[in-house]
Amino acid sequence: MMGHHFTIAVFEGDGIGPEITAPTIEILTKLAGTNRDYDLTFVNAPAGAAHYARTGESLPAESLRIAGEADAILLSAMGLPDVRYPDGTEISPQIELRKHFGLYAGVRPVRVPVGGVTPLKMAKDQWIDFVLIRESTEGLFFTQGTGEVSHDEARETLRITRAVSEKLFAFAFKMAADRKAYGRGPGRVTCVDKANVFRAFAFFRGIFNEVSAQNPDIKADSAYVDATALWLVQKPWDFDVLVTENMFGDILSDLGAGLMGGLGLAPSADIGDEYAVFQPCHGSAPDIAGQGKANPFAMFLSAAMMLDWLAMKHNVPAMCKDADLLRLTVEAQVAAGTTLTPDLGGTATTQEAFQAVADILCAGRK
Repeated sequence: MMGHHFTIAVFEGDGIGPEITAPTIEILTKLAGTNRDYDLTFVNAPAGAAHYARTGESLPAESLRIAGEADAILLSAMGLPDVRYPDGTEISPQIELRKHFGLYAGVRPVRVPVGGVTPLKMAKDQWIDFVLIRESTEGLFFTQGTGEVSHDEARETLRITRAVSEKLFAFAFKMAADRKAYGRGPGRVTCVDKANVFRAFAFFRGIFNEVSAQNPDIKADSAYVDATALWLVQKPWDFDVLVTENMFGDILSDLGAGLMGGLGLAPSADIGDEYAVFQPCHGSAPDIAGQGKANPFAMFLSAAMMLDWLAMKHNVPAMCKDADLLRLTVEAQVAAGTTLTPDLGGTATTQEAFQAVADILCAGRK
């Protein structure tokens, strides 16, 4: 009998979503199947642009119920450019999930190991390993399609609250402490804002300083977002944990993905007090859907983040080991450069990329 049983709500998404979801579930099933400490059950939760086009619903109440009762939520790419709400805005159930479940911490790891793929020129013994934490429920995304628009002007609301900011910063300092304990970073948090122009960001930074005072063992500093964008290109290896507002995090996380070689290698999580969603940073890429060209690696890495989160929440060390194995396997596959999908300069199909990772995983578990 398995020690821990977990139910995973699966949103397979639009475009290439189903193509990268299926092999991810297969890999997770293989990992759990060779481990007696835990097992996983996957429950499909329909949602997204294609579902909206068929039914008129983008996030059905039943799918929301499935997500709420699950131990974790695995979400693939969502949205289609030619399927929109009547007001012209994109269909984004992932944003609705963040708000509904209070998933305030958007976690975007950026990791390039020694010898890894990156467009930057790096020394042979140099690596990049930092985490961008993006507030995911308010900021400039607060109005989400309900901004004021007239013939002559348009307005959106930037909302930053003390309650959410305090939790966000506490999350960031804990992550820096955990990374330091595991030898992954020096224990440093950088608040990224625009406090020299906007009162809202001065308020944001003020709360950061308050939370920093409660965490004296972790270094803390602040930086303006424009300077940070420059430094992420010039010296990304200097950063440990960065924390920022929703829109700034949205932009900087794509820059981070570029450092890793592209969105096809960029995983993410949106985490709250009780719930968490794990999904790749890339979009649904409908232009290549059904062609077997989709890169599944970001989805695999997001699944590894899910295993880590469940392991820490429920104290299941075996899941941490499997998360590390999956993460290192993907990194080894990218470094080898022999079975890469077209977005990474290769010719491999989605199935071939999956099989290469699965083969290494099987060898690693023997």
